[in-house]
Amino acid sequence: MKDTLNSHPASLGAPPRPFLDDPGRWETERSRAARTGHRRDDTCSPDCRPVLVYERGRWGWLAWTIPYDGTIPTAPHHIGVLDPTATRIQSLAVRWLTRRPAHRVALHRSIPGSLRLWPLAVAIASLVVGLSAMADGAPWDVALPVMLLAPMLAEHLPGHLDVRARQHVRTVEAEAAVRYLQRLSRVQTVLTGAATGTDRHELRRPAEIGQHVLWDAAGLLQTEDTRTVSAGLIARERLMVQLAHQVTSAQTLLTDPAGPRQRSGAALPLGPYPPAPNPSTERGPHPAHGNPRPKGSFLMPQRDDTARSTDVFLLFAHEPYYPDNGVQEINTTVVAVDTLLHPQVKQPDGARIRDLLTRGRSDGVVPLATLTHELGSGDNWPTVGDFERVTVDLVALVRRQQCDALSLELSAVERALVCNGPGADQEVRIFDSATGDFISYQQDDRAAVVAEVRRILTAIKPERPLWPGDHLLPALGPRA
Repeated sequence: MKDTLNSHPASLGAPPRPFLDDPGRWETERSRAARTGHRRDDTCSPDCRPVLVYERGRWGWLAWTIPYDGTIPTAPHHIGVLDPTATRIQSLAVRWLTRRPAHRVALHRSIPGSLRLWPLAVAIASLVVGLSAMADGAPWDVALPVMLLAPMLAEHLPGHLDVRARQHVRTVEAEAAVRYLQRLSRVQTVLTGAATGTDRHELRRPAEIGQHVLWDAAGLLQTEDTRTVSAGLIARERLMVQLAHQVTSAQTLLTDPAGPRQRSGAALPLGPYPPAPNPSTERGPHPAHGNPRPKGSFLMPQRDDTARSTDVFLLFAHEPYYPDNGVQEINTTVVAVDTLLHPQVKQPDGARIRDLLTRGRSDGVVPLATLTHELGSGDNWPTVGDFERVTVDLVALVRRQQCDALSLELSAVERALVCNGPGADQEVRIFDSATGDFISYQQDDRAAVVAEVRRILTAIKPERPLWPGDHLLPALGPRA
């Protein structure tokens, strides 16, 4: 596919940095921070609070730190996303939470602590007004409490407003989560920019959907690691890219109605996926269409006829790659379960995963997401092994032709379905730009994908079973 993110506005293709549309703003903010605040350096403690430069948008903000070495940062300190259902008053939370820090005034070197400038000004003003009111005959038992309460209210009111404002914002601070959400926020910036100052439904609707998707992604990244929710994040990123492509096509048609109509349903390659595509219990929209029908290619090196075989197979998604001299994208792989015993697969993790796969199963294609579901939605993976490293090792074996594999090019929906667990409440939802509605794929569709993979394996097996590799390690013994 030739379409990439670079086919969209320049802000998507440009390298990440603060204020892409206004580079001079960053120089201004950096100069101000150098004069008035602290820049984080290697000597900073964990409690160190650097000056933050906020890049605000209609969807939320990016908070940037000022590097001490004068370089331009490429990743924000944290990202805040505004609730898409926030009212006009509630949307002021973005402005309020990204306000500049209050100036503080030290009373004296020998007196610890300091006062905010605003409460100090209120205290002086209330003193003057109160004394004037009492001079004019106002009761002292009314004026005096007001004089005392006014500065206290000015000191504590901002904190209460902060708490209220944060109820309408989701903040992501972990480094890996911030970098991933940064990519989505750049797409949302394009969507909101296209919808600004227009009443066109085809431009405003994608921005609204994108805000919901960004809000959901922030919720996932706020509470989970990118590895545990990567399937849901991939689905949301694909939808965001589709929305950006749809907006670009709509803008082209509005400016040049006679021009060629771009393909609104084209699938666009994404940036780097979250680490190790892992099944997620979250439901995520997905932009692909069509009924699940995997395309397979069978990689068959020379095999050892003495190798063992079994009727259980492991199905797992992974980072896409292209075989040598091939044009087909491989994003999902099926291997014989005994391949987990290969000495070049991390052990004993591979043997433990094989033990789980074969326990109570004599045949069938088992998605990795099924194991995750059986292991308490992934909570018990640490007691079994590092499945991410194991799948990476398996892909390396396949690419070096040290075992047989069924290599698949699954569509977006198919891949999301096999990455979802077998829970009855789990589904994959995609947005249909033609109808403006979502299409849901249920567990029956997931079963259909797995059944089609099994059909391909059944057609191959009479010709030659999948070879798991040579010099396999012994399987784990039966448990007491």
